[in-house]
Amino acid sequence: MITTRRLFVPVAASAVVGAAAWSAATAPPHRALVIAAMPPGSSWYVFAATLAQLLEAQLPGYSLEIFARGGGTGNPTLVERGKASIALCQVATAVWAWDGLPLAFHGVKHRRIRALVGGLNSVWMTAAAREDYLRRTGFTTLEQILRATPGPRLIMKPPGSTVPVAADMILEHYGLSRERIAANGGAILQVAVNQIPEMLADGRADLYFETAIKGHPALTEAATTAGIRFLDFDDGLLKYLAGQGMTPRPLPAWFKGQAKPTASVDCGTVLIARDDLPDDMAYLVTKTLCERREAMLRAHKAWADFEPATSHRREVTGIALHPGAERYFKERQWL
Repeated sequence: MITTRRLFVPVAASAVVGAAAWSAATAPPHRALVIAAMPPGSSWYVFAATLAQLLEAQLPGYSLEIFARGGGTGNPTLVERGKASIALCQVATAVWAWDGLPLAFHGVKHRRIRALVGGLNSVWMTAAAREDYLRRTGFTTLEQILRATPGPRLIMKPPGSTVPVAADMILEHYGLSRERIAANGGAILQVAVNQIPEMLADGRADLYFETAIKGHPALTEAATTAGIRFLDFDDGLLKYLAGQGMTPRPLPAWFKGQAKPTASVDCGTVLIARDDLPDDMAYLVTKTLCERREAMLRAHKAWADFEPATSHRREVTGIALHPGAERYFKERQWL
């Protein structure tokens, strides 16, 4: 029987993935399959919990642990170091990890990571400013806000997420840095995502960087309670971020504060593993995801655009396939 060691519980009414949590202290010793995701309440946590439910009957003798403290840039390192068996990350961060991007991975090349399934969902990098701030300053563009004196109070997630790295790239594109923002009288605020809407609503932050999916809880709350406006990325920024592995693609008009789709970039989502994950396990995980798409979609609407037949392509994985995943795609004659 598969067990989880941490927080394997339903996280939303729309994502009923299990009614019980099991304790590691009471579970018998098993081989463990560790999935690195993000904290409870995130779409990635729902994904991991749903995948665990789908794999349960197929993996007798295994326990499952959801590592719920990871993130877009933290998870590739967990896999590379053998701390997680499989993990979710952005396509862009998989490429950054493979290359050892200094800004995110300090030059350490992660050459043991492999892709299982790509194209799981789109994840847009977004910037939104409080309407009160925009009215007060008269600013209309992201560049104006970032170059302002006094600088903005910029709020985002802590390290481990893709967001801080992408934010640093945006600052770099404009010839700025965190230090320059602070020197201009601004501030960089990094807090847990569930704190961000309240801080925006209270007027303690001006500009919000986030990765967006449809129904994103923090963005939805901030748009409803704080009054925010989503800001278009200009053509120069789009081109620069495309060179960093992100795909220019408009964010659909899903949130209050969007009069139309917002010019942005898509970071993508891919499930990765280490190269020493047994081929049969990689095959099983890949097969389960591709053939139980509807179950994943019932758990969270973020997976609505997942197309199994194209999920092996390099543009949606970023890195090479694991041999076990490759075998599945070849059997289906998709590769």
